[in-house]
Amino acid sequence: MSNTKKSPLTDKPLRYPGQSLDESINKILDDDVLEYILMPTICIMLTLLEWWRWYNDSPYTPYLWTLLTLVIIPFSIFKIYKIKKKIKQLRLGRDGERVVGQYLELLREQGYRVFHDIVGNDFNIDHVVISEKGVYVIETKTYSKPSEGKPVIRHQSDQIIIDGFNTGEKIITQVKAASNWLNNVIKESTGKNISVKPVVVFPGWFVETKSNTKDVWVINPKGLPAFINNAPTTLTKDEMMMVSYHISRYIRSV
Repeated sequence: MSNTKKSPLTDKPLRYPGQSLDESINKILDDDVLEYILMPTICIMLTLLEWWRWYNDSPYTPYLWTLLTLVIIPFSIFKIYKIKKKIKQLRLGRDGERVVGQYLELLREQGYRVFHDIVGNDFNIDHVVISEKGVYVIETKTYSKPSEGKPVIRHQSDQIIIDGFNTGEKIITQVKAASNWLNNVIKESTGKNISVKPVVVFPGWFVETKSNTKDVWVINPKGLPAFINNAPTTLTKDEMMMVSYHISRYIRSV
């Protein structure tokens, strides 16, 4: 009998909300932070060694190593501080995606199909919802809010204004590009040209918009189920299941 063993799993698991951001955080911790911890640690050890040699009247050069250590330590502290800020932003984005993912999981009770963190070429789609009401690409944007006042996000045409700061068309352009990409993936795998609706959600914010009847929805994620349920039916049950199957196959193949 052969001793060779293999995994009982025939398919890769589907991805979870915020998985790409988790992977980015782990990469920063493994690659960048470790480097800036090791550098001052090595310098301190070498400096102590030189001072020990000096104390025991051995040949020594403590001044050079002391100078190098005094340069390396503040440099490493500065770099770690910047990395800490970056990780904080990534964790905020990851937690936002997880919160939105929890809202979307409730849609499964209505028979919808929900996928998270679909990886493309140098980008990812946070969430995809598939139902008889259509296919939706959902981009989650999580921003810190002022501690006072009533901050508002306004959607005007292709402009998104966050608490008075105009972010321009970048966010809208991003989610439209993701929708077009998914449309092409579906078309290539099924042969059908199925419209994909781009959606931007801002967890925790009040979103004021007059443009949700156009190409892109910009809303608070709590309102997403109502928006989808009020949309017209565009897919048959069979088409919905077909699209879901091909997207799940794509995710597992990447």
